[in-house]
Amino acid sequence: MTDSGNPHAHAPGTPTVAVIGDGQLARMMQTAAIELGQSVRLLAGAPDASAAQVAADCVQGDYHELVDLERAVEGADAVTFDHEHVPNRHLRTLLDRGVVVEPRPEALIYAQDKLEQRRRLHELGLPVPPFAAVESIDDAVEFFERVNGAVCLKATRGGYDGHGVWFPEDLEDLKKLVEKLLGDEVPLMAEEKVPFTRELSAMVARNRRGECVAWPVVESVQADGICHEAVAPAPGLPVDIERGTRTLAETIARELDVTGVLAVELFEADGPGGEPRVVVNELAMRPHNTGHWTQDGCVTSQFEQHLRAVLNMPLGSTELAAPHTVMVNTLGADESPEMPLTERVNAVWRRFPHAKIHLYGKSHRPGRKLGHVNVTGSDLRAVRREAQLAAHFLVHAVWADGYREA
Repeated sequence: MTDSGNPHAHAPGTPTVAVIGDGQLARMMQTAAIELGQSVRLLAGAPDASAAQVAADCVQGDYHELVDLERAVEGADAVTFDHEHVPNRHLRTLLDRGVVVEPRPEALIYAQDKLEQRRRLHELGLPVPPFAAVESIDDAVEFFERVNGAVCLKATRGGYDGHGVWFPEDLEDLKKLVEKLLGDEVPLMAEEKVPFTRELSAMVARNRRGECVAWPVVESVQADGICHEAVAPAPGLPVDIERGTRTLAETIARELDVTGVLAVELFEADGPGGEPRVVVNELAMRPHNTGHWTQDGCVTSQFEQHLRAVLNMPLGSTELAAPHTVMVNTLGADESPEMPLTERVNAVWRRFPHAKIHLYGKSHRPGRKLGHVNVTGSDLRAVRREAQLAAHFLVHAVWADGYREA
């Protein structure tokens, strides 16, 4: 990788998408682009980053710097992201110069700023928990009393995978947290902690023409704020809730003018009469961990769909390729196993030759997302068990069920 990239890495007459960000999402966009005959130009922070390992045209730079963004987007047909942290003022500058930026900053702000997101969704009459800005300890105390102590404290910007979210034990704990965080200049909001039965994810894609398609709603299994598993479609979800949740995601995409893939993370909870209802938790305007199952379980993956959407191309079918798909993340163990990764992959394939293993080219670190496994099939119990066993072996080099090869 060089500072200036590789202008010869693009086939004449095919679209080039500049992707800002160098993680696994950008890496998997590159794979989709190759299959579409398209090209990706990457702005990466380091030459050994996950996406930088595979992108033929890679510009090294800092997405906070306008000059680096300008180098990365020069000549691209569209610009998109694998995270939401690019300063909006830079994106507006690019738009003013005629660059196609998708999603646009007017939409992206609602993924960047949780308080602005809550205000906008509430204004639209969509289901969000009670919330309030927290600019002082008094604000926090007032909200604590309003929700009878059921407080979730959030950084309005910059949080991900459980970072930037706190659940104070009591009022004194809340006061200490707020005092410390405001002292560290962390912008804060509070919302009522929702007593939910499970988490769901509704994903849609929308292009600039307004065409919008939705994938089936999935169940997302979280631990420590990180998605561990996605089950598609969400088992046991009532038909009316599934349809309503898809419509909710489409409404958000339309009203916020989102272009590309939108993930709407939700809580499924009991309504006043005991009936199930959904409450919006978070938004992401890019491919999302809960959509990785689409690579092998759906006609059109979220990565292909995102590229088609940001280039304003017709969107693909979201029909299922199998009755059930389960995605399980592989997260770095406390210690890396002695067995080399390639041997672990081979062992999984000897037992489960139908398992699809997706690795991100990342070095081991405890808790780090290193890859994921997709398993599809007609028997949900078997599919789920196999995906969990395969992922566990990739992480620990031990079969969780005691299996031994003959």
